[in-house]
Amino acid sequence: MRSVFLVSVITVPLWAQWTNYPTPGVPRLPDGKLNMTAPAPKTPDGKPDFTGVWLGRGYTGNLAKDLKPGEVSFQPWAEKLYKHRMETNGKDDPQAYCVLSGVPREDVVPYPFKIMNTTNNEIVILYEALHSYRQIFMDGRPLPKDPNPAWMGYSVGHWDGDTLVVESAGFVNDNWLDNGGHPGTEAMHLTERFRRPDFGHIDLHMTIDDPKAYTKPWSVDLKFTREDTELIEYVCDENEKDFKHLVGK
Repeated sequence: MRSVFLVSVITVPLWAQWTNYPTPGVPRLPDGKLNMTAPAPKTPDGKPDFTGVWLGRGYTGNLAKDLKPGEVSFQPWAEKLYKHRMETNGKDDPQAYCVLSGVPREDVVPYPFKIMNTTNNEIVILYEALHSYRQIFMDGRPLPKDPNPAWMGYSVGHWDGDTLVVESAGFVNDNWLDNGGHPGTEAMHLTERFRRPDFGHIDLHMTIDDPKAYTKPWSVDLKFTREDTELIEYVCDENEKDFKHLVGK
């Protein structure tokens, strides 16, 4: 009986979590790697298909790191709050206690996300971090006028040529736009313009319009690369004990 058990264990496939299982049906180079510069795939109606697992890098701590001084113009209270979050090492960060991050933060944390084009006028984004998700409705509906505030907000999209334009609103009042603590409020309106110039890249131009926290809208440009993997389970520790010891200055 023991020998049969050992054989069954030995023959278990090596791709148990699928993280190293090559994605089928995608363009590859002779060495087996993804052909990142191959043409972007299209949906049956001829629009770019954003389906796949994607990862962004470099903006986790500061979404606005590429902007010049003054391009992010805070309201006085928001600037004070942002400085406090920086000086105290973000010890009040709700994500430390397993609360959702929301967008745009979920786009810049160092975890992949998966875009799924559907056939019912909807695009779904699955985020590995905190097992969160986002629905982008493409059926022509307007944004809700008095929504129940949500970390991910409410999103509607439309096409501008080959650019996917997504408008989002209805966010919670005490949001963090990045790990550094750029504040967001329930007044925030987020506009995202997604482009897929080739198989391996997404260019995202994002405009944050939050008159309660900032004196004028500000925009950032982000880039994401196609990953040859799948999402894995993310576990958030609800018994976190470290953040209370972060005091900063």
